[in-house]
Amino acid sequence: MSIEQNYNRIIARLIDDIDNNTTDQAEGTMTVPSTAYTDPDIWQQEMDLIFKKVPVFVALTQEIPNPGDYKTLQFLDKPLLITRLQDGTARVMLNVCSHRAMTIANKPCGNQSRFTCPYHGWMYSNDGALRGVADQEKFGDFDKQANGLRQLPVYERAGLIFTVLDADGEVDFDCFLGEMMEDVGRLGMEKWHYCGQRQIHGANWKIAYDGYLEGYHFAAAHPDTIAQRTYSNVMEFGAYGPHTLICFPHLAIKENLKDVAPDQYHTQENNGYDWIRTLFPNISIFVAPEITLISQIMPGPGPNQNTTYLNFIHPSKPAGEDVELQGMMDFLCDVVDTEDYKVGLAIQRGLEAHAHSNVTFGRNEAGNQLFHKWVSWYLAKDPSAPKPTL
Repeated sequence: MSIEQNYNRIIARLIDDIDNNTTDQAEGTMTVPSTAYTDPDIWQQEMDLIFKKVPVFVALTQEIPNPGDYKTLQFLDKPLLITRLQDGTARVMLNVCSHRAMTIANKPCGNQSRFTCPYHGWMYSNDGALRGVADQEKFGDFDKQANGLRQLPVYERAGLIFTVLDADGEVDFDCFLGEMMEDVGRLGMEKWHYCGQRQIHGANWKIAYDGYLEGYHFAAAHPDTIAQRTYSNVMEFGAYGPHTLICFPHLAIKENLKDVAPDQYHTQENNGYDWIRTLFPNISIFVAPEITLISQIMPGPGPNQNTTYLNFIHPSKPAGEDVELQGMMDFLCDVVDTEDYKVGLAIQRGLEAHAHSNVTFGRNEAGNQLFHKWVSWYLAKDPSAPKPTL
């Protein structure tokens, strides 16, 4: 089945849901221990067995579009330096000097072909090669070729740059993300305009991710924003392994699609329905007509915290000052922060009060169920075990 056919099938089911007051459902309800959100040992296992083992998103292509562009990012205990080389390829390296482990690049972004360690003046090119050891005659023999910045794997697809935090880990990127990136690739985001970023702080990373995976909360948590445009508790799901497609219907879906042939439903994104595309373990992509939001949930520094980077892109660059785009960035940031993440922080407090031993996901929360099944699959460390499906 093609991507377009899959979209058409999911949207047709969504229209049936509206007609019959139904939604996509799992076979039954599911419980997750409350300690999954609070226990430091479980959190550390998730970091070691998921976040450090699978390809994780670290930058948008359009954050570093030109040769010499770079970005720095702290991801768990890994300080990263992401650069664009003269030949157009990207590099991801540990931002750590090979001499005495000093941070090389201290700014969040910029453009330069060389980086000089601020401690002893050792110099590196932006591909990570060690080019100069200060006063090497006095320092002594040193193999510069073997002591550049530590390289990490890099994969650039569909406007997104990924790495694997465990440099020695083996990963098949196409097996893990290939189908999902083919889906995302239809958007053409590698050519879009990068608008900027906002940061918000929240609870356990899974609490944050849970919020992106269902629309059950729209009526209660977003009565004056999302619920003014979108049905609450009506969703249809698709999946590529642990990555999900969630389709949410607009209140006007039947009116907007009444003259659209069913085999053309896939052409009407934002005109009757919206998609949330999630990339396991921590990315949500929401393409709105006004602006596209790519949410990047960064766990830690402990089990009760996350920092989320809200990255914004748009298909075209404004001719002048992008006041409207900046205003939309502020609006979406405020919605996510005040209507989702503050709820998440209250949930965290409730979980830490040990009021209930489990969290329960309903049949209507199939996306959440799939996500937690995949987390459990990775923590089990049994590659031969059946992989979860919707």
